[in-house]
Amino acid sequence: MNSFVSSSDPEFDGLQKKLVPLWKSIERLNQDPQTIVVVPSMSIDAIDSGAVMQAYEERFLFLLLLLRQPRARLIYVTSQTILPSIIDYYLDLLPGVIPSHARQRLFLLSPMDGSVRPLSDKLLERPRLIERIRSLIMDLDRAHLVPFNTTNREKELALHLGIPMYGADPKFFPLGTKSGCRKIFMDEDVPYPLGREDIGRKEDLVDAIAQMRRTKPSIRQVMVKLNEGVSGEGNAVIDLTGLPAPGDSKEVAMLDDRLHAMKFELRGATYDSYMKKLEERKAVVEERIMGEEFRSPSVQLRVTPLGKVELLSTHDQLLGGPTGQSYLGCIFPADAAYASLITQEAAKVGRRLAKEGVIGRFALDFVVVRSKNGKWDPYAIEINLRKGGTTHPFLTLQFLTDGTYDTETGIFTAPNGQQKFFVASDHVESPRYRTLTPDDLFDIVVRHNLHFDQTRQTGVVFHMMSALGELGRTGLTAVGNSHEDAKAIYEHAVVVLDDETQGGAA
Repeated sequence: MNSFVSSSDPEFDGLQKKLVPLWKSIERLNQDPQTIVVVPSMSIDAIDSGAVMQAYEERFLFLLLLLRQPRARLIYVTSQTILPSIIDYYLDLLPGVIPSHARQRLFLLSPMDGSVRPLSDKLLERPRLIERIRSLIMDLDRAHLVPFNTTNREKELALHLGIPMYGADPKFFPLGTKSGCRKIFMDEDVPYPLGREDIGRKEDLVDAIAQMRRTKPSIRQVMVKLNEGVSGEGNAVIDLTGLPAPGDSKEVAMLDDRLHAMKFELRGATYDSYMKKLEERKAVVEERIMGEEFRSPSVQLRVTPLGKVELLSTHDQLLGGPTGQSYLGCIFPADAAYASLITQEAAKVGRRLAKEGVIGRFALDFVVVRSKNGKWDPYAIEINLRKGGTTHPFLTLQFLTDGTYDTETGIFTAPNGQQKFFVASDHVESPRYRTLTPDDLFDIVVRHNLHFDQTRQTGVVFHMMSALGELGRTGLTAVGNSHEDAKAIYEHAVVVLDDETQGGAA
């Protein structure tokens, strides 16, 4: 499979080797001096406004909790300046730390560029700003870059800064595309849906669907997925019900009609715009797995710079959008009925990626469907070679509670023995929330006792707060002592926000 991984860059490979001695510092909270440079740059079609871009860049402010390490320095870069009260909110969450001490070790930088271009591009255009970041790094041998996704932009940024990047080398990008995933699943004997990869023309798509119908005439819907698509935004659904029998003379013409009628997950997408992207990026088509009982769990893993595969967590994903493919949030941990099942399959992929030389966090998305005998059948559908929507709530829980996740039982336990659960969403939204500023939100949180309480180790942690004014949107992680408790805390928080903004007044 190395055949479709591009060649190495000796200078970058040399930088990455620095992660090996650094790893023990990155891995656990300790007293070692280090500098963490966070550049949450995103390269995603679906982000169409500067406000959304800024909110997603602020989604990773939970990393401020790394300042619990008394000698850690954190440089956090965003496209636009973050409100001081939002920074105070996160610093006040730090257990066992004096906020003013942490604040002295935090450096917030911004190119003051609200355009929708990736943050890394904005930095690469500004050598003075890169030099400013470099000047804040005390020791280049004890620093690393934490990006959101890892494209050649982030690699170039790491080279300019002279520090290694904790994330997959961009040369491995093909392994995380929809076509690359299917090849890995096949190689590693991981169950995945019937389909075909590397589709770059309409004719290939029609031919692939016709072939799938011959193999399995009962298929009712297929999904087309662009090789590069995030949160389901590159997906489209084609309905196959009511077509003539496979091989019928009218089948090809009717499939062509169905292509023109496909439903897109990305709002505003058209047949012509989608097919143009399909030709540019290629795509896969696969059976849409359906059933009475159907879930979309994910497994989060990481490969350490030492090559060790670690299974971190499982989640049930909350999906919505026009065809039910957009990521809205997650429930942690995933249902125990299939958590260990998907973890076992994910481990095969983790071992493969480690063998290839991939490092960093990544997630595997599955669909599971319950068969008539009550057994859950898993199908792997995607590898996300980057941080994802489940990364920030899980790490928030981990940093706040110092708890651990047991992959055998699928249970997360805090040091006091209490099990922990959460419900998290990036889409707590209402037009009425636009009347709120982050400071209004903090006032509501305090008055209604929603705030995460270190004594109880339950409550709500908010994120993406800068999106309130323009988009009426925020995100939250509700931590409880059971699935029901976390759900109740989440729902109570939403009811409070709705009540407080009734009639448009905060």
